[in-house]
Amino acid sequence: MIDMINTYDHEDAELLVPSVREVVPVLAELIGRARRADVPVIYANDNFGSWRSHHGELVDLALTRPHADLIEPIRPDVLTRPHADLIEPIRPDDESLFVVKARHSAFYETPLAYLLWRWGVGHVVLSGQVTEQCVLYSALDAHIRHLRVTVPRDTVASIHPHLESAALEMMERNMGARIVPAKEIDFAGPSTETEAGTDTGTHRGM
Repeated sequence: MIDMINTYDHEDAELLVPSVREVVPVLAELIGRARRADVPVIYANDNFGSWRSHHGELVDLALTRPHADLIEPIRPDVLTRPHADLIEPIRPDDESLFVVKARHSAFYETPLAYLLWRWGVGHVVLSGQVTEQCVLYSALDAHIRHLRVTVPRDTVASIHPHLESAALEMMERNMGARIVPAKEIDFAGPSTETEAGTDTGTHRGM
């Protein structure tokens, strides 16, 4: 799951938040199914420039930080309240792994590829934000590492819907990604690979 622990204090937050609000319930249900099926759920997240923070502090920061302090002009009706409702339903549990990333891709200069290799994961299920940015780049990096990629289209959030459509088409056409509704993800079904829930599959992961 990519960048869903978010302070929403960046310049595109006003455009992003409505899309995030739509995907959170679907994503929460998908995460719950993955956990019940013992599929690893991996949070790959920006550190908001706080390099000394561990993941618990990043979650707390996202839950409590005022989200308008870096945005001009300030929109009190949209951005001055914390968006805890976007984080609480999908926050990491004690079994979740947390990978801190510095750039767009969940793989760039992170231990994610090594973790997936150690688990024998060959199929990843990618979710999160932003579809046309970090999700797209992470899908490309997964593909060039010979990982199968699935992207549940209703668990990814966008800033610009037309760019999201183009990004999903690129993932499907150029990277061989499977683009499906979340309800079609069957973590309990037979698989020749392990899956993970940022996601990769000899085993699956997300």
